[in-house]
Amino acid sequence: MLLKHILNRSPQSPHPAAHPTATAAAERPAVTAADCGLLLLRLTFGLFMAAHGAQKVFGLFGGGGLTATGRAFESLGFRPGKLFAVIGGLSELLGGLGLALGLLTPLAAAALIGVMINAMVTVTAAHGVWDTDGGVEYNVAIAVAALAVAAIGPGRLAADRFFRWGRGGWAEAAVALGLGGVGAALSLGF
Repeated sequence: MLLKHILNRSPQSPHPAAHPTATAAAERPAVTAADCGLLLLRLTFGLFMAAHGAQKVFGLFGGGGLTATGRAFESLGFRPGKLFAVIGGLSELLGGLGLALGLLTPLAAAALIGVMINAMVTVTAAHGVWDTDGGVEYNVAIAVAALAVAAIGPGRLAADRFFRWGRGGWAEAAVALGLGGVGAALSLGF
């Protein structure tokens, strides 16, 4: 029934309405294809990133957990490795969950952008562009998807729909990119 309501678009009335915006609001479906598309994008990138963070923090989904991840971070020059493993893992976990839920979207996007900048600088940039060669392709795709969701807004099927930042915009995109960049710079500077 809900799907029928969503997909049903009533034809334009030949009679002018008393208030044009009331007619437009009445004819607009409750959920648009754009809202569903944004939900699909948020869930895909957000849940994959949350799972990736859970690998680092909790050792779930075949991950090494904090001890193994901490050693890997130390081999990349992040000391103390375990602390940076917690920061990176929680950024992926919480940023991914926030993006998936559409909750505090600019901050969730910033967390993912920051982690992806770090991954590019410390690991993948040396291997070129393509993921098949270990390059930046995957990291760029995640960072751009997160930035795009912050700029566009998470859509009506999001927890942020009731808040100003839930509509997206230049300011939200700037917050996501700026905080992500600053976070990456701080962690790379240690």
